[in-house]
Amino acid sequence: MGEIRYLLGDATSPQAKGVKVIAHVCNDLGGWGKGFVLAISRRWPEPEAAYRAWHRDRARNDFGLGSTQLVQVTPYIWVANMVAQRGMKPSSKGPPIRYEALDKCLAALAPEVTSLKASVHMPRIGCGLAGGKWERVEPLITSNLTAQNIDVTVYDT
Repeated sequence: MGEIRYLLGDATSPQAKGVKVIAHVCNDLGGWGKGFVLAISRRWPEPEAAYRAWHRDRARNDFGLGSTQLVQVTPYIWVANMVAQRGMKPSSKGPPIRYEALDKCLAALAPEVTSLKASVHMPRIGCGLAGGKWERVEPLITSNLTAQNIDVTVYDT
């Protein structure tokens, strides 16, 4: 069984050997411009460009809540754009995070990470602008990733 490690640091500078996947939550509107995505874009242009193209061509692809897109940014680093946020602002239905969609994203991510023989690195996904609660997110990470023997590092700043 893998484990969740908690570190102080920057999730865009993963602390591990080998192949690494940086996972984060995106919204379903095609918006990219606040929160953790800014740190990603400062390091690499590819994840934002891929996400915007994925959204733009959504009539012809799988873009939507619960979908995951992997983008390679270096020979050893990939970024997982996970659509698990409905809109960008809280509504009468609560915060933008959709836990069911996040569960689906993480479930889809696990076999990809396993085939890459990678570890997963992330901030406290879904708990910033998406408004989620870590007590609900952490069990999804445990059941979908660490239970599959995938090591996960969560970075706090």
